[in-house]
Amino acid sequence: MTERKPRGIDFETWTDRQIREAERRGDFKDLPGFGKPLPGLERPYDEDWWIKEKMRREKVSFLPPSLALRKEAEDALAAAVEARTEREVRQIITEINDKITAALRMPPPGPPLNLSPYDIETVLTTWRENQQGLS
Repeated sequence: MTERKPRGIDFETWTDRQIREAERRGDFKDLPGFGKPLPGLERPYDEDWWIKEKMRREKVSFLPPSLALRKEAEDALAAAVEARTEREVRQIITEINDKITAALRMPPPGPPLNLSPYDIETVLTTWRENQQGLS
């Protein structure tokens, strides 16, 4: 633990001494990235760089609710086309359509939703064609 700054010593001088002593002890040698160039120096400055980097490191992502629903709808459509039974297709599409309908009644924050409920029969036609191709 670092000692308290003694009275009468300039703060900058005291801080420099603390850093110099830590360098001599080798306290900085085990830090990630030691001896390597700083990543991202070639990119334009972004004041939120540290937030984005922490989210990337911790594999956290955030989308505004409208974009998250768009992604969920896209994933649901892909899952429906790959479903094993017609009943499963109907269930997947019905569930996502319920969410889309609710979001259209009360739009979520973020960019425009730009979604409308899927036509179950159209999805089923695609599913059937996909099933015939597998046979």
